[in-house]
Amino acid sequence: MKKTTEKTKAENKTCFDNELYLKLQSENINKRIKKFHNKLYLEFGGKIFDDLHAARVLPGFDPNIKIKLLQKLKDKAEIIICISSNDIEKNKIRADLGLSYDNEVLRLVDNMRELGLYISAFVITLYKGQPSATKFGKKLERRGEKVYFHHYTKGYPNDVDTIVSDEGYGANPYIKTTKPLVIVTAPGPSSGKLATCLSQLYHEHKNGIKAGYAKFETFPVWNLPLKHPVNIAYEAATADLYDVNQIDQYHFNAYGKLAVNYNRDIAVFPVLQNILTKITKKEIYKSPTDMGVNMIASAITDDKLAKVSAKKEIIRRYFRAECDYKRGQANYETLERNKALLVEADAKMNLLKVIETAKNVSKDSNFPCIALQLPNGKIVTGKTKNIVSASGAVILNALRTLSGLGDDFDVITDDILLPIVQYRTKILKSHSSVLTLDDVLVALSICTGKNEKAKKAMEQLENLRNCDAHCTYILSSVEEQTLKKLGINVTCEPVFLTSKLFED
Repeated sequence: MKKTTEKTKAENKTCFDNELYLKLQSENINKRIKKFHNKLYLEFGGKIFDDLHAARVLPGFDPNIKIKLLQKLKDKAEIIICISSNDIEKNKIRADLGLSYDNEVLRLVDNMRELGLYISAFVITLYKGQPSATKFGKKLERRGEKVYFHHYTKGYPNDVDTIVSDEGYGANPYIKTTKPLVIVTAPGPSSGKLATCLSQLYHEHKNGIKAGYAKFETFPVWNLPLKHPVNIAYEAATADLYDVNQIDQYHFNAYGKLAVNYNRDIAVFPVLQNILTKITKKEIYKSPTDMGVNMIASAITDDKLAKVSAKKEIIRRYFRAECDYKRGQANYETLERNKALLVEADAKMNLLKVIETAKNVSKDSNFPCIALQLPNGKIVTGKTKNIVSASGAVILNALRTLSGLGDDFDVITDDILLPIVQYRTKILKSHSSVLTLDDVLVALSICTGKNEKAKKAMEQLENLRNCDAHCTYILSSVEEQTLKKLGINVTCEPVFLTSKLFED
């Protein structure tokens, strides 16, 4: 039997009940299906797999809880996946995974089908002949997939008579569905999910099927206070989209109750309400909050921990905005928005203890540094010097510490590392002789075959999940992605490691 570790203690610090959430969420969706005569189109926002934002903001939240929800409903559900032609054309990237949206769609489908979920169709939205979108559609069709192209809706947003006609939604091809619940999802926001749902609703009602529409978004949380850090963290995560949380005045006017929604949904509600009324011939929703089915607030078990965790995430988003601005990947308005949210949430930098440690060690040693806080609260550091990068060094130090090997033992010896350096510089002609984190982890895995201590260290990798780390320079995209894949929440100072423009 394994003895109790500090990691076990740390894992008990949770503020979310996944089982309760699954129960309440599935019940609420089933209730909405029945309301609409057993045919519901559910706009499914957020990330279906790997919702790492929610997991960081709400410790204990299963980042794959949404896919478990779909599995719970799979006997009555089918899935339509939307992707915007514009996002394909621009090669838009999902930042947390480094995948383009079209590749994320392929990953989503493969993962969902492995779990027994039924993907009935793909919709390429906002289509006006974009070459990349056409190519992606053909790629799917040649693999036997059903692909539909939806164009811009004529008359949208003001001419409701044209929108709800054969010239508007009726101009899009009808997707024949067979299940009571149709999940309409996408790799990211602004992918055309709503338009796809409404287009289908138009066709269904034209065919005499009294289908309904509802919306499932994790954030903002409608029944938490407007300025709750969890809701502010959502604003920080979508600062580039200019999303702003607001009180839903339509909900307050209808029911006399405060509810939180975001500006885009509130702004578009009068239009959406008119469209839904025109299609269904009756008023089905009195507010944008009415459309939602989210039960996440009911599963939060420790509001104090949720607030602290959300503030940490706001800090992370601030550093992300700083680095993205430095790279030329974010505009000044996004950066300023993140700065303002940091102040609004009263998120103090000392919440992430690794920030001050990394800066101090780097200043004292005059080497670039990464600090990483272990599950037991201890902070280890790594510096870029000799032949190993700071991220490689800090992970080795963390693994040595967690496995109780002590600081005096090198789990990877020079006879393993030096040939990799020679391969990089002499064969691949790399200008850098510093080994990346990936190089270090490959070398460590090689050592496990004959070195029990290296094997013991390697076994601790899983215990780095959810640890915080801070780097005194902007990490390369490769090293940053590796740290994220290890589950480490890493932030960086907006400083380039070298003056070189090309990342080798």
